[in-house]
Amino acid sequence: MGDSFAGVHWMLVTPFDEQERVDAPAVSRLVHHAAKAGCAGVVALGEMGEWRRLTDHERRAVLKRVRDAADGRLPVTVGVTSLSTFQAVNRAREARELGASALMAAPPPMSRPNLVEVQAFYQRLAEAVDLPLVVQDYPQVTGVALPATFFAQLAEAVPSFRYIKLEDPPTPPKITQIRRLVPEQIGVFGGLGGVYLLSELERGAMGAMTGFAFPEVLVKVCRLAGEGAREEAAQLYCRYLPLVLYEGQEGIGLSLRKHALLLRGLIGCARVRHPGPNVDEPTRQELHTLIRHLGLSTVRRSTEWVHPTSQSYQSR
Repeated sequence: MGDSFAGVHWMLVTPFDEQERVDAPAVSRLVHHAAKAGCAGVVALGEMGEWRRLTDHERRAVLKRVRDAADGRLPVTVGVTSLSTFQAVNRAREARELGASALMAAPPPMSRPNLVEVQAFYQRLAEAVDLPLVVQDYPQVTGVALPATFFAQLAEAVPSFRYIKLEDPPTPPKITQIRRLVPEQIGVFGGLGGVYLLSELERGAMGAMTGFAFPEVLVKVCRLAGEGAREEAAQLYCRYLPLVLYEGQEGIGLSLRKHALLLRGLIGCARVRHPGPNVDEPTRQELHTLIRHLGLSTVRRSTEWVHPTSQSYQSR
């Protein structure tokens, strides 16, 4: 994929209706918006895609919808993180069958994590499916810490290992470590909602894999930084950083993101599948106020938040 993979890959949420059924048309709208926003690709069935709360049938349906909506315009990276290596391999094979461009996987949970078994996991995944591999470094969720030296070893052992999605803060210093030890052909993407994006780009990241609800902002930041317009990139990034931080609140970030997408008219319901947390009304109002103060466009008024039993929506 080379340099064509650089940029912003939008992490897709999985939209549900009021009864918590997958909203397939909304999946398509999200992919279409990613293309319109100038994203380099999309990522389906990651943490923000609620992969743990989906049935196997739903996973397949979501992937088909993403593939069809992308229609060759955008590379589709598919999250195959699982509770076992066997399950991850099966999900990787399904992703390949459905036209995935790359695979993303975090280490599976282990009672006593060790890097030998983590490397074996990625080797088995690579042997089963010959697609570029994105290693998700997210120890807050996985409980597995991946030092920069591990990535250097993995690059030698697994030729299809091509990218790192780095979510182990502080990420900028770790990018510096990676760039010193890991071959240049291994690209690094920031995550965590884009909260460290500017510094990550300065340290050698090739973009971001994040679900920030206004991806066109991050697309422009990456473009400006790539063109050497650092001051302009910094001004743009700092303008919208309050929203990046607000949306990324621990525990409720997905709910906030879905509400922002609802305000934009990209999904029809902001429901996070139970028992995932759904934010309260004051928090929703604070989000809308912040979006309005930043001058970002929406198609819904702040009083039009969807109640779980609501069947209709109004727009301007």
